[in-house]
Amino acid sequence: MNHQPPVTRRTFLKTLGAAGLAAPFFARNLHAAAPSRVLRHASFGASGMAWADIQAITSNPFVKLVAVADVDLSRVKQVKEAFPDVKVYQDWRQLLDKEQGNIDSVNVSTPDHMHAPIALSAMQLGKHCYCQKPLAHDLYETRTLTNFARGKKLVTQMGIQIHSYKVYRQAVAIVQSGVIGKVKEVHTWSSKKWGDTGSPPVRSDPVPESLNWDLWLGVSAARPFVKDFYHPGNWRKRLEFGTGTFGDMGCHIFDPVFEALALTSPLSLRSEGPAPDQWNWAVNANIRYVFPGTKFTEGKTVAVTWYDGDARPPAEIRALIATPAADAAATTGKEKTARKKQEPDNQGSVIIGTAGVLHVPHIAAPKLFPVEKFKDYTLPEAEQSHHWTEWAEACVNGGKPGANFDYAGPLTESVLLGSVAVRFPQTTLEWNAAKLQFDNEKTANQYIRRSYRQGWDVAGL
Repeated sequence: MNHQPPVTRRTFLKTLGAAGLAAPFFARNLHAAAPSRVLRHASFGASGMAWADIQAITSNPFVKLVAVADVDLSRVKQVKEAFPDVKVYQDWRQLLDKEQGNIDSVNVSTPDHMHAPIALSAMQLGKHCYCQKPLAHDLYETRTLTNFARGKKLVTQMGIQIHSYKVYRQAVAIVQSGVIGKVKEVHTWSSKKWGDTGSPPVRSDPVPESLNWDLWLGVSAARPFVKDFYHPGNWRKRLEFGTGTFGDMGCHIFDPVFEALALTSPLSLRSEGPAPDQWNWAVNANIRYVFPGTKFTEGKTVAVTWYDGDARPPAEIRALIATPAADAAATTGKEKTARKKQEPDNQGSVIIGTAGVLHVPHIAAPKLFPVEKFKDYTLPEAEQSHHWTEWAEACVNGGKPGANFDYAGPLTESVLLGSVAVRFPQTTLEWNAAKLQFDNEKTANQYIRRSYRQGWDVAGL
């Protein structure tokens, strides 16, 4: 029996808000098409993003959480409290070995470097897969997961939950309706700073009793445990474990652009920002992608430029979406007549068309500019759905969720190409998607596929 406590809309949104996910998305009855049979589910990861995913997936009454695996047993307390009957494992391989006959689906909500090994191992057993973004740590892994899921006809979804929100769907509809004309260029950014400089501290700290450090390292090379340098959160900054700001946020923020323009693989890309050192991703990235044009773009190609950290689009681009705001004097309390320009949000995109400009904030309603031209425009209607429920229902009833790996795989590949480009500043890399290689800069091909440490080989990877 599933002993899950009642989850109200308020408490569920509060939980997701703590994980940085809060936004209204309950536009329909979550269980309007509730399946007649139980979906037996396992989670890889028990806290943080994994805990949010567990709650979201099991908010469906037809889902039963059977087992969880987490390398740090100090992080399973809330799962055990909510699901007293759940089986807890420290080694994800043992969970798959012992529970493969008892589960139908999994979510992979671990650090990036273990997404592909765990997801592929589960899918090889025929399990439907919900995988957090980015889909994998490198390009070869991403392509492998995409092809395997398609070949086995498994139900998949990547954790870019804003893909299912009304505001992103409205942005897609606006672009594809032609209201801003044909798209000429796109600028997209995130203010996050998942980077660092300098070598790891030269020390080895005691490993907490609850943590299996070797399992946490997984397929990556062995190294000493250093408190707070990798686990639980700073792994995103490290080359071998995370994928920098573009990996963390690129899959979210590229998403509405990628879908709206019906983009495929880029033809080339070029980094104008700093390179990483041998341990850490840099910040303040500036990467220019050139994609093949589509029916929604003005020319044969379209440029999409990414910025992160303190980097932002040029002033003339920011000016296109600046809106006037009254500036009040803090010291006197008297209102000033001077008006100032509001800077763009900390995360989002500017899509520049031949007939207008669309600002797509992350996460808020899209805005059209110039304001005067579009003052009477009404945002299109868009159905809003529950990203996790869409996937869970498809696992039982059939169907293909919107962020399935056939969509999320190419999106992730485009994002992760940035993790190669930053290693070659001021160098245009020509990308051959069909061959999964760079045609002009052969040294860049070493970063397409990483080697796993001895003893951690995963069949198919």
